[in-house]
Amino acid sequence: MDARAETTGIAASAHPDDKTVLAVLVSLSVSHMINDTVQSLVPAVYPILKTSFALDFSQIGLITLAFQLTASFLQPVVGYVTDRTPRPYSLAVGMAFSLCGLVLLSRAPNFAVLVASASLIGIGSSVFHPEASRIARAASGGRHGFAQSLFQVGGNSGSALGPLLAAFIVAPQGQHAIAWFAILAFAGIIVLSAIGHWYHGHLALSRGKPRARPVAHMQLSRGTMIFTIAILLLLIFSKFVYMASLSSYFTFYLITKFGVGVQTAQFFLFAFLAATAVGTFFGGPLGDRFGRRAVIWGSILGVLPFTLAMPYLNLPLTGLFAVMIGLILSSAFPAIIVFAQEMMPARIGTVTGLFFGFAFGLGGLGAALLGDLADRTSITTVYELTAFLPAIGLLAWFLPRSERRGA
Repeated sequence: MDARAETTGIAASAHPDDKTVLAVLVSLSVSHMINDTVQSLVPAVYPILKTSFALDFSQIGLITLAFQLTASFLQPVVGYVTDRTPRPYSLAVGMAFSLCGLVLLSRAPNFAVLVASASLIGIGSSVFHPEASRIARAASGGRHGFAQSLFQVGGNSGSALGPLLAAFIVAPQGQHAIAWFAILAFAGIIVLSAIGHWYHGHLALSRGKPRARPVAHMQLSRGTMIFTIAILLLLIFSKFVYMASLSSYFTFYLITKFGVGVQTAQFFLFAFLAATAVGTFFGGPLGDRFGRRAVIWGSILGVLPFTLAMPYLNLPLTGLFAVMIGLILSSAFPAIIVFAQEMMPARIGTVTGLFFGFAFGLGGLGAALLGDLADRTSITTVYELTAFLPAIGLLAWFLPRSERRGA
């Protein structure tokens, strides 16, 4: 047994496809947490960067756009390439890009370098997500919703930790303290190298062997498949543009409307992001049990009463409703990803890269447009208008009902 893999408990997990390899799934979740902790530091330090560099909301939106567009444009390409030729060790390379972006962000002297550092972190994410999602499916043992949720909950946990760590470490010490998180990225490289070693062995064992059992998927015509993917992308649009309004500007909204301090605003943001982690964890298993369509329908549309009410509430209720929004809305994404994967089981990397990339790109574009809207009107107006976005969830009614449960 390889010594590196032995220390992680992964190497002995080259099991047949009908067994869930929990060690790999947990390692992927941990590495996803590290990846998203790193990337969540970018919006988490916006209040600090805004003061240090005298940025306006439009410039903050452009930083987000640079990060998320590098991720969105590259993810489908990475997914397509890895569908043709799997790259087990590409995950560690992606984390190395994020590490470089972190170091550059901690020393950035001007706005242009801030944009460049955010772009490097975006490249790291674009390399990470498609291949990591494929490995999660390979280790799922058929429990695809559970595997996708466990994988994604690590990312949501990292997104929640970022603002909290920024409040305790970066806010008191300043921009240079971001460099401390390079240690976390380096640990991620070690974990991802071990995962790559397991996947390399898994591919060697699977090559030329018949599958233990067929992969559950939907039999749809080409036209129905295109129509369904279009609906799923519209649902992602409603979810991620609204989520961008909270992840990028919620702290400014609380500071402007209620006069709270930066650290207090960061705690509210942490509560929202922690709720998204919980919702993500339950979204996949619920889809395994009750069907992806039901979870998607209930998640995106079910959040509408909370988004409509939140702009008119006091501070405690605003925090509570933000938590409810994060809890309900986040459960949709694992179900959407698995729903799409089951339509195109031979193109796991491509479809995963498309959906993750589209989500990142929409989040970035939404952040830029909402930042410009906030400059032209007010940050309160942003939340009054975006509150209607979850109504797009009505389109979930048109999703096909032919999916199989408990795959």
